[in-house]
Amino acid sequence: MAFLWLLSCFVLLGGSYGCGVPSIKPVISGYARIVNGEDAVSGSWPWQVSLQVISGYHYCGGSLISDLWVVTAAHCEVSTSDHVVLGEYDLSSNAEPIQTKSIARVFSHPGFSFLTAVNDIALVKLSSPATITARVSPVCIAASADVFSAGERCVTTGWGDTDGEAGTSPSKLQQVALPIVTHTDCQTYLGNEIEIKIESNMICAGASGASSCMGDSGGPLVCQRNGAWTLAGIVSFGSPTCSPSSPAVYARVTSLRSWLDQTIAAY
Repeated sequence: MAFLWLLSCFVLLGGSYGCGVPSIKPVISGYARIVNGEDAVSGSWPWQVSLQVISGYHYCGGSLISDLWVVTAAHCEVSTSDHVVLGEYDLSSNAEPIQTKSIARVFSHPGFSFLTAVNDIALVKLSSPATITARVSPVCIAASADVFSAGERCVTTGWGDTDGEAGTSPSKLQQVALPIVTHTDCQTYLGNEIEIKIESNMICAGASGASSCMGDSGGPLVCQRNGAWTLAGIVSFGSPTCSPSSPAVYARVTSLRSWLDQTIAAY
């Protein structure tokens, strides 16, 4: 594994902002879209980014993984004319200390397919480094050898629809804790709603009364490892109605880590 690029990023960041440890502590019900989620604490998920078109419309989420790189979903089809907004919490507010970054390059996984949703990952290189603060800092990235087992509770965040059928979207960042679901159970849940096969480079979570939904795409599924939040999945697809009784499907970061490392090392 090529961890050197990531280590060098953290050295460059300086200060006490290590990956996956928010300066502003999250408060999570029961884990303590998002359909049936709750408002996050402002600034408590400092790697969450909003991908926006030039008009300011939010269309996908993403995760800051260093001061220059964001990971999102390939199906979001990010353009270099779009913007990455960091430190956002309330999309309706003009008073937040956000950082708006233009995009230098976008790298979608060459093996991504809209038909099968395999390899649903893209990397976005910012045109200038993000300023790392209490509200803007990177998430840790799952190593290829990491295992996320069925029943483990992880958290997904985003500004996606809170009602999949009504298309109601929130202004404030939503969060929800979801259990990991086995591939077999995931396929059973979703089998009557979609024709996509759940592949080994996907990970499922949910079917517990909450779900990701449209607008959450590209955002993080994070699980705790050694006290730090670690990116285990990238919001990919799920029930067409965002049913909270069905799991959502995420690109599995452990399976895609080598492509991520190789791409960043090359550019």
